Formats: sequence, structure tokens, C-alpha cells
Amino acid sequence: MANDSPTEPITVRAAKETIAEIDAIADATDRSRNYVINQALRQYVEFNARQIAKIKEGIAAMEAGDVVDAEEVFADIRKRHGLGR
Repeated sequence: MANDSPTEPITVRAAKETIAEIDAIADATDRSRNYVINQALRQYVEFNARQIAKIKEGIAAMEAGDVVDAEEVFADIRKRHGLGR
């Protein structure tokens, strides 16, 4: 019989201090340790997926020649903020 469950168990090792912090969050929010860990994993994955997408966009822009010289950027920042140089 196939396992149609939307979840899959994993095992990780974590520092005792980290586990204690997770448990404290779980207690404070009346959630399970499993819930807190899943929320943390989801946030980590979403954040890093966005970072990777932005990096890939930047690389594609660079390869297409859609870039601005760093000195132009810095000069614009100085001008906008009234900084002399």
C-alpha cells in the first residue's frame, strides 16, 4: 500500500540549548515542538528560496549587461544624502 501522507518523518540532531529554546517557544505559544520546528523549517526554506531567486536574477541581469557601475551607484547615494567626497 502506497504512503499518501503529505508529511515524511526526518531525524535531526540539535544542540540541547537549541532544543530547550524550541521547547520554550512551544510552551509559550501553546504549540507542539513539531509545530515550532516545522514553522522554522518553512521560514528558512522560504527565505533561502527568495535569496537564491534574487541571486539568479542578478546573475541573469549581469550576463545580459543590465548593470550599473558601482561608482555610479555610490555617487548617486552620496548625492541623494548630501554626502561630499
